[in-house]
Amino acid sequence: MAGRRRASRAGLSLVLLLAVLVGCGGRASSDTVSAEVQRVLDLRAAAVLARDEPAYRATGRPAGADPDFANLRAVPLESWAYRVTDVHRTGDRATADAQLRYRIKGYDAAPVTVGRTLRLVRAGGTWYVASDEPAKKASEQLWEQGRVTVVRGERSLALGVGQSAERLRDYAGLADRAVPAASGAWGTDWSRHVVVLVPKSLEGMAGLLGAPASGYRGIAAVTTGEAGGSGKAPADRIIVNPDAFGVLGDFGKQVVLTHETTHVATRAHTSAATPLWLSEGYADWVGYRGSGRTAPQVAPELERAVRDGSLPVALPVDGDFGFSGDAARLARAYEGGWLACRLIADRWGEVRLNDFYRAVGDHEKRAGAVEGALRDILHTTPERFTAQWRDYLRAQLLPAG
Repeated sequence: MAGRRRASRAGLSLVLLLAVLVGCGGRASSDTVSAEVQRVLDLRAAAVLARDEPAYRATGRPAGADPDFANLRAVPLESWAYRVTDVHRTGDRATADAQLRYRIKGYDAAPVTVGRTLRLVRAGGTWYVASDEPAKKASEQLWEQGRVTVVRGERSLALGVGQSAERLRDYAGLADRAVPAASGAWGTDWSRHVVVLVPKSLEGMAGLLGAPASGYRGIAAVTTGEAGGSGKAPADRIIVNPDAFGVLGDFGKQVVLTHETTHVATRAHTSAATPLWLSEGYADWVGYRGSGRTAPQVAPELERAVRDGSLPVALPVDGDFGFSGDAARLARAYEGGWLACRLIADRWGEVRLNDFYRAVGDHEKRAGAVEGALRDILHTTPERFTAQWRDYLRAQLLPAG
């Protein structure tokens, strides 16, 4: 037994000795490598903000192989920083997981945060970036699709790849008109400016969303924003599908941009508690507000269903809003949400509609959110409201007599 204990102590001493040797003069520890990689990424970030191309390229290998610097040169950046979260090293090569956080000057109250995977090589005792790509399941950034052209509107910033400055001015003009329309309905407690991203194609849109293109075919635009608990309005982007957007008429284009701008305006009061019939219905209500369009003009699919005797028995559920499903079902979901919000505005008033929206979103949890807001703001119940909505569909979509 004593001999075994002595052998164990000797083995432990050898392990400790090896650990000291590795720490002092052997291969760098994981923490050391992470710190070294963080330093080179800090230099890279500083070069991006300073528009210092030689300094940027000095952080990469092979030098001059990364086109992203030139592609994003026109983007007005307020901040740009990496945070290394993990490093895996094999000899003179390493793969780093990092978060890139950046803000566009004058537009982002909070940074966009995206996952990145960087591959690095070590030469002459220094690490260099060999590639910087979206992390698995993360979305692309616009400048990874080509050189970015930027057009400033009065209340908007339009950034495009493969788009002329003239076309981007059209997008900026639509957004400039959408901002006061959203404020006129919702109020002014938001940034009152928007960023519009216009990729070259549907595939480019899908890349920016990190999703298959098939899910967005026929969808003219979407809004994406950082979800956070800070209470600050996040860094929203209106992302356009130029293929679908291009076939719309002038009125349709304006409705789409106003709809998406409304999502930006309401973001701080939109949460996991907000059902899609409310968030999408409200955005459509603002988009069509004051247009003079009738319910049958705005809701043709739902009108057809009501005429055929298929009056919905309940408000649309979130699953009805899936982009990759039945197009008619999707249209009926949007139309049903719009008519629910229009009902509230008509019967209780626009102020109550806004109060209802805020009350639901501020509840934070889905369970009880709508029920509580119906009780406290509209003084009704889910059952009574659903019955009123169904009566409203009949009255608005079926011809008199």
